[in-house]
Amino acid sequence: MTRYQHLATLLAERIEQGLYRSGERLPSVRNLSSEHGVSISTVQQAYHILEDRQLISPQPRSGYFVTPRKSLPPVPPLTRPTQRPVEITQWDAVLEQLTGREDGGSIAFGSGFPDVTHSTIKPLWREMGRIVQYQEAEVLGYDCINGKRVLREQIARLMLDSGCVVTPDDIVVTTGCHEALSIAIRAVCEAGDIVAVESPCFHGTMQMLRAFGIKVIEIPTDSETGISVEALELALEQWPIKAVILVPTCNNPLGFIMPDARKKAVLNLAQRFDIAIIEDDVYGELAYEYPRPMTIKSLDVDGRVLLCSSFSKTLAPGLRVGWIVPGRYFDRAMHMKYIVTGSTTTFTQMAVAEFVRNGHYHRHLRRMRQHYQRNLDIFTCWVRHYFPCGICVSRPQGGFLMWIELPEHIDIVPIIETLREHNIRIAVGSLLSASGKYRNCMRLNYALPFNDATETALRKLGEVISDIFEND
Repeated sequence: MTRYQHLATLLAERIEQGLYRSGERLPSVRNLSSEHGVSISTVQQAYHILEDRQLISPQPRSGYFVTPRKSLPPVPPLTRPTQRPVEITQWDAVLEQLTGREDGGSIAFGSGFPDVTHSTIKPLWREMGRIVQYQEAEVLGYDCINGKRVLREQIARLMLDSGCVVTPDDIVVTTGCHEALSIAIRAVCEAGDIVAVESPCFHGTMQMLRAFGIKVIEIPTDSETGISVEALELALEQWPIKAVILVPTCNNPLGFIMPDARKKAVLNLAQRFDIAIIEDDVYGELAYEYPRPMTIKSLDVDGRVLLCSSFSKTLAPGLRVGWIVPGRYFDRAMHMKYIVTGSTTTFTQMAVAEFVRNGHYHRHLRRMRQHYQRNLDIFTCWVRHYFPCGICVSRPQGGFLMWIELPEHIDIVPIIETLREHNIRIAVGSLLSASGKYRNCMRLNYALPFNDATETALRKLGEVISDIFEND
């Protein structure tokens, strides 16, 4: 972190803590320069960062002042989906969302794409170049089904941070987390089975269940603490549920981190009703708190938790390197891996393994956590400023996705075409529901660069939504 970034962070913390109150004049550039022993240009750059984040504002011939703070929008309430098995819909809308990636001119608020522009990822390119130059034969060959051992060793070390003690032989490398989830579902379920999920839930998981002929029960979920244990218990008592699928750490799309007590309670229910837990931890390393939260897998004593993750959100999705720790379902998972893709691409496995082994991955993670947390502050300010009153906004504790909820009678779906005309793409909440609920909600990606184009697009989005409010 540079000096001006460090100073900006320090001043932002003082503002958040109330040491500099709303509307109060900040110290002059010269005084701060003297106080912190830095140059005047360093203070000016720090102030520019705070101005971009809308924490402070300049007044001609008077200096900088703390921006008067509007109260934050409320968080979304506990969701109330239909609590009975339903067949999944929304494939056409999901396909439209996915094909929209080809439109390079759009501002993709609806994507789940991380920021891949930071310099901390450059060592990965050097590792790739070295591997191609010196290990060409190995790169072009087949790999074993469960993946390169050197990578599995590094993954096992990384998992210690989440409380998991596993060996390389417990891990199966996959083509991204998407394949890991697919393997996990097929390892524990068959067509006609019922699975419980959080509501809302990642649309990729939903569409896998749809393809495998599995029905879903959506469980009420709190935007700050996660799935309702009481509602899950009631569903387990009423229906022959085979598994529950959760994203307990940096949830997609709500952003919460499930408290440890709730993780333990869910695991206790799984043991009591003898069901599997499929844990999607793909955003877990991006938690803003340190050390990162423990996984449900770290509490697992009888192998019923299948943990799935990847480097797609922490490094880059194009690497297609993920993994599954399937516990008691290992043999079944290996068979599913073999019949679907066989071995995973060798080249990216080797490059990522070296990137992690040489210490570059942890440096990159530290940078990205700071970056996404700063982006969250900026995007929250923009949403608060440009969107109408009457909305609810989630408070993500990690990752780079937030959930925005409009009043229940508002329908966002009809504005999709209008937004496309302005090169804006959003993910409507109905994509993340088995039955097409949440048409009044959207998922917003705040990994996008906070530049003029992004702010202009968000302002336009706010204007379109405001028009709905006025015409309703």
